[in-house]
This record gives sequence, structure tokens and C-alpha cells, in this order.
Amino acid sequence: MTPEELQAARDRVVPDVVTGGLRVLFCGINPSLTTAVTGHHFAHPGNRFWPVLHLSGFTPRRLQPSEQSELLGYGLGITNVVARATARADELSTDEYRAGGEALSAKVAELGPLWLAVVGVTAYRTAFGERRARIGPQERTVGGARVWALPNPSGLNAGWTVTTMAAEYARLRTAVDQGADPSAYDMRREA
Repeated sequence: MTPEELQAARDRVVPDVVTGGLRVLFCGINPSLTTAVTGHHFAHPGNRFWPVLHLSGFTPRRLQPSEQSELLGYGLGITNVVARATARADELSTDEYRAGGEALSAKVAELGPLWLAVVGVTAYRTAFGERRARIGPQERTVGGARVWALPNPSGLNAGWTVTTMAAEYARLRTAVDQGADPSAYDMRREA
């Protein structure tokens, strides 16, 4: 991928990987330029979403970004808080996050997933005005779905390793598999 291709992808919208009745709708912050060029979510080589998804038990093998449509067969999908592609999430405004939160609420209400998993607690805080939110299950629902804030799988998130992220994603998977109520989990978990 050339620098020119990446720059040309700025502000592109990447289609969601969704269908009605998902078990979990994973929600990224916004597409990277690599994702916008390829059309595949979490496509940047440094992004750890796909290995973490497998290690946490959501998928039986590590999928490649180009295999994203296979997620639907596992009852999983992908969307974003903000639809437009940028080089970095800090290029997004607070207003974009809030508008994205409103659009996400409507999308979730329409699609009816059991869980909305926002991969980035800061994005969740900003989009939904939940300043004190921490990683883990949230007390609120969005569009009728229970919400879990997960660590951002970006390679820039040095505070989480693949192993620690996979453990947190596995907590969500266990809750999904057991049909657990979010109140059964420690809501005070630190970000």
C-alpha cells in the first residue's frame, strides 16, 4: 500500500459486517486508513483484534481481516462509533463521537445484538457521556443491548498485551455464552 493510496482513503466509510440478531456487535472507534484501503476492519498489521478474538475463544482459529464476513457465522459483527477513516483516532472531534453514539444507538436498536462491545473505553466514554466508565460490563444499555467496554486492540495501546486483552475479551465471551447479566461482574474494574 502506497502513501498515496493511504491518503486517498482518508474519510472513506467502510461497510459494517452486520446482520440482525448477533450475539456480539464489536464496535471500533473508527476505520484506519489501512482498513479504508482494504475494506477490511482492523486491517492494520499492528492491530491485535484478530489474534485477541481467537485467543479469547470467540473464533476457533485466527481469522485474517479479509475473512471478516466469517464472523457472522459465529454470531459476531463489526461496526464503528465514527464511520469515517482517519490516520489516528485523535483526529476525531467530540461532536463526531457524540453523533456517532447516537447513530450507533439507532443501529443497535435496529439490529438487535445481545451485546455491544466497544473496543476503546475512551471512545465509549466520549460517545455516550459516561466519563467514569471502566473496562468491563457497563450498567447502561445501548439500543437495547448490554454493553461491555473492551481495551482498544490498536498496537498503540501499550497498556494492554495480547494476553491481557484476550483475558478481558474472554470475560465477555463467558458472559455471552452463559447469558449472564452484566451486574454479575465487577463494574469497578480499572481501565
